[in-house]
Amino acid sequence: MARAIELAQGVRTTTSPNPWVGCVIVDRAGEVAGEGATAPPGGRHAEISALALARERARRATVYVTLEPCAHHGRTPPCTDALIRAGVARVVAGVSDPDGRVAGAGFRALEEAGITVSKGLLAGAVGDQLRPYLVHRSTGRPYVVVKLAVTLDGRTAAPDGSSRWITGDEARRDVHRLRAESDAVLVGAGTVRSDDPALTVRDDATPEPRRQPLRVVLGHVPAGARVQPALELGGDLGAVLDELGRRGVLQLLVEGGAHVAQGFHRAGLVDRYVWYLAPAFLGGDDGRPVFAGPGAATIADAWRGRLVSVCRLGGDLRIDLEPDPVRFPQVSAAQGEAGPR
Repeated sequence: MARAIELAQGVRTTTSPNPWVGCVIVDRAGEVAGEGATAPPGGRHAEISALALARERARRATVYVTLEPCAHHGRTPPCTDALIRAGVARVVAGVSDPDGRVAGAGFRALEEAGITVSKGLLAGAVGDQLRPYLVHRSTGRPYVVVKLAVTLDGRTAAPDGSSRWITGDEARRDVHRLRAESDAVLVGAGTVRSDDPALTVRDDATPEPRRQPLRVVLGHVPAGARVQPALELGGDLGAVLDELGRRGVLQLLVEGGAHVAQGFHRAGLVDRYVWYLAPAFLGGDDGRPVFAGPGAATIADAWRGRLVSVCRLGGDLRIDLEPDPVRFPQVSAAQGEAGPR
């Protein structure tokens, strides 16, 4: 399963709105007979690619797959049908799939064909990897990531609005990787007017050909802005997320500004906060804060979350935080053996 997770990570930026899934087939002799990962939409699913390599060695083999095999016709035929025809003996899955077209139907189809099904192997790691997909299929909304680059004294820009560059090259390359993993990038119209960002994936974040995220602006985009073409939305942020979910956005990256970040934060719509922290001070109280507007009145009202990870990127730090509890809890073997797919 660890190898299947590795394979899935290799296609993280290319498969959406399909889930990024890995599969490894081990034959009766205990040797790897085939492995695969989900192709871009319309292409083979992970199980089909692995079966194509395994061929006759798939008979009576054990299949390790990160996500419950699909049992419905979409762009491609059901993976369960192919596994049954191949004569595999056992399917070991990381997590089950909350998509209403699957939701246990894949497991049932395999079991009814006499195939042994085991659920929940490395479910926590798989659930973390597939979190945007699981959130989208469970709620109809994207997994929301708020990203900000800040100084040690909590400023995102100087009083004159300048912010290029708070962080160094390595942190900025990591931002492009984060964009590449996202289906859409969102900013406010004020950020477009002041910074004129392109919001594209550049640098060496991902190999060519690269998929560009949908660019979303809250408000009106000025003529000639580099963010064009962009989707202009407004109104209630929950309705914005509903619309993006309908458009197949699994992960939404919110890049600012302070009023937009505060809006998502105050409404409790953030699944993950990604802070790029630079060893720099602006000093004083006139720099631009992370969130605009009033904050907690007392320390008892302070927002507190769960520290997920801290890593060094050149001279900067990347700090990942989640609300506690998260909107979609970490999948574990205790949740229906495998939790959602």
